[in-house]
Amino acid sequence: MGLFNLFRKKNMSNEIKEYLEKGAVVLDVRTLGEWNEGHSEGAKHIVLNTIPENVEIIKSWGKPVIAVCRSGGRSGQATDFLTNHGVDVINGGPWGNVDQHL
Repeated sequence: MGLFNLFRKKNMSNEIKEYLEKGAVVLDVRTLGEWNEGHSEGAKHIVLNTIPENVEIIKSWGKPVIAVCRSGGRSGQATDFLTNHGVDVINGGPWGNVDQHL
């Protein structure tokens, strides 16, 4: 299991890098309290449970999206929802994953 996670992290790292090179917007879906404790520079903040009412705003960015949260669970939910609504999005997992590439 450790090796699987190692490879998955490496693959995610490459995907995050590719998306950032395409000008992706980092979308942090954590709570306001978590956001205030720290976040990626330049990230947009939309709390997970408000994604459905903000989907048109996200689409209006006209860019790929990297969804992030604390552990990858909530960003995974956001990724699924946004994918189903036509957004080019990946689950970046914990927000620190993106910071490694900024």
